[in-house]
Amino acid sequence: MPNDAKGAPESAHITNFIKQRIEADLASGKYAQRRWGGHPGKLEAHAAAPLDPAKIRTRFPPEPNGYLHIGHAKSVCLNFGLAQEYGGVCHMRFDDTNPEKEEVEYVESIKEMVKWLGFDFGPGDNVLFFASDYFDLMYEFAECLIEHGDAYVDSQPADEMARNRGSFTEPGKDSPFRERTPAENLALFREMRDGKHADGAHVLRAKIDMASPNINLRDPAIYRIKRATHHRTGDKWCIYPMYTYAHPIEDALENITHSICTLEFEDQRPFYDWLLEKLATHGKLQRPLPQQIEFSRLNLTHTVMSKRFLLKLVQEGFVEGWDDPRMPTLAGARRRGFTPEGFRAFADRVGVSKSDGWIDPSVLEDCMREHLNELAPRRIAVLDPLKLVITNYPEGQSEECFAPNHPQKADWGKRAMPFSRELWIEREDFQEAPVKGFFRLYPGNTVRLKYGFVVKCTGCTKDASGRVVEVQCEYHADSKSGTPGADTYKTKGVIHWVSAAGRV
Repeated sequence: MPNDAKGAPESAHITNFIKQRIEADLASGKYAQRRWGGHPGKLEAHAAAPLDPAKIRTRFPPEPNGYLHIGHAKSVCLNFGLAQEYGGVCHMRFDDTNPEKEEVEYVESIKEMVKWLGFDFGPGDNVLFFASDYFDLMYEFAECLIEHGDAYVDSQPADEMARNRGSFTEPGKDSPFRERTPAENLALFREMRDGKHADGAHVLRAKIDMASPNINLRDPAIYRIKRATHHRTGDKWCIYPMYTYAHPIEDALENITHSICTLEFEDQRPFYDWLLEKLATHGKLQRPLPQQIEFSRLNLTHTVMSKRFLLKLVQEGFVEGWDDPRMPTLAGARRRGFTPEGFRAFADRVGVSKSDGWIDPSVLEDCMREHLNELAPRRIAVLDPLKLVITNYPEGQSEECFAPNHPQKADWGKRAMPFSRELWIEREDFQEAPVKGFFRLYPGNTVRLKYGFVVKCTGCTKDASGRVVEVQCEYHADSKSGTPGADTYKTKGVIHWVSAAGRV
C-alpha cells in the first residue's frame, strides 16, 4: 500500500477494462470456492489470509536479471494498486527460471524499488514468492503430461527444430520423435533430470498441434537441459522449466485470480489456458483457474528500456552502474530526484489500454514537477556560468537579498542570497547582438536580477578567440526587491544569478 495512502488509492476514480473484468468476476462469485494450493505459511503472512472470495489476487512477476526500469513502474502500480483498491493481495514473485542471467543483487534491488514506489508486500522473505519454490511440482506436472500423452522428449538439433516449426505462412512439421511412447518419453526425461545428457541434447515439448496458426501452440518447449548454478537451488537441477510453462503454474498454485501481463504475451494466452486446463483435467490443479489479461506496455519515446541493452551499458562501462542517474531505471530515476508519488501519478495519467502507444518523457517529467512543486524548496543554480561585474558596486562590500523558499508557501519563509560586485549568470541570458524578442541582457538593456537589483548592461569583455568572458553592468541602488519604491523600475527581462564569492 502506498506509504501516504489513506482510504481509496489515487486511481480509484479511474475505470478501465481490467477493473470491469474484476468487478464482474467478484459480482458473480467466480472465485468463491478457492482453496490455497501453494505455500500456506506464505499465505498466512498476508493480511488477506485466509482466502476470501470477495478479494482478488494479482502478482508482480519480474525476472531477476536486471534492475527495474521506468516501464516496470506502470506494472507495479497496476498490480499492487488493483489489489489495494479491491481489498486483495498482490504477490511479489520472482520468475527465476533462467539461472544463467539471475543474481541475488537483482532480487534485492527489485524488492527495494517496489517498496520505494510505496507498495508493501509484507515483512521478511516469507511473503516473497519464487518460481523456484515450485520446481519440484513443475517437474511432477511435466511427468503427468508425459504420462497422459500431452508432452514428449524431442531429440532434434536446435536448428532443425526451428526449421520444422514453420512460419507465419507455412505450418510446422511433426518431429520424428513426436510418437515416442509415454514410457520412452518418461525414461528419457528422467535421464535428462539425472544429468545423463548434454545441454541441448533433448528438450521436453508440449504435444499440441504443429499445424496451428498460432506458432506458440506448435509443440512449445517446456523443459531444457541447462547445467547452471541457481541462486536459490544451487546445483540441485540440471533441467529448468521454460518461462511460458512455469508462469501459469505459479499463478495457479498461488490462486492468482487475474494474471495481468503486457501485450507481447497475448499470443501466449492460448498455451497458458491449454496447460492449466490439461493439469486441472488430470487432477493437478483446482478450479477456477487463473485468467490472463493483457494491457499495453509503457513505451517512452527516445528511451531504451531493454534490460539486455541496459546491461551492456553497465558491463562495458558507459555508465557508472544500474543506478546511474542517466539510466532509465527506477534506481537511476531516484538518484535523479524523481519521486515515487510522481511515478504513481504518471501510471494513473497514462492509464490502461489494449493499444500500444508511445508516451513522451515530458509527461513523466510533468508528473514529477507537479509533485515536486508542492514539496520542494526552491534554490537557484547557474549551469553555464558567465561572470557579471557590477562596476558601480563598492569593491569588498556585500549584502543580502532575500528569496522565498517556496513562492506559493509564505509560511516556508525566506533564505538569504549574498549579493556582491561579482556574480554568475547563465551564458544564454546575454547576447551582444540580440535577436528580435530577446529581453534579457545586452548592451544598453535593463533587466532585474531575480530577488535582487535592477541592472543596466554597459558592455562586455572578450578573450582572444572572441568569446565573451565577462559582462559589465551598473546597478540602481534603490531598486532592491522587497524595499519601498523598488517596484517603480519596470523591466521586461528577469534573470537569475548567484554570487561568485561562494555558495548560496
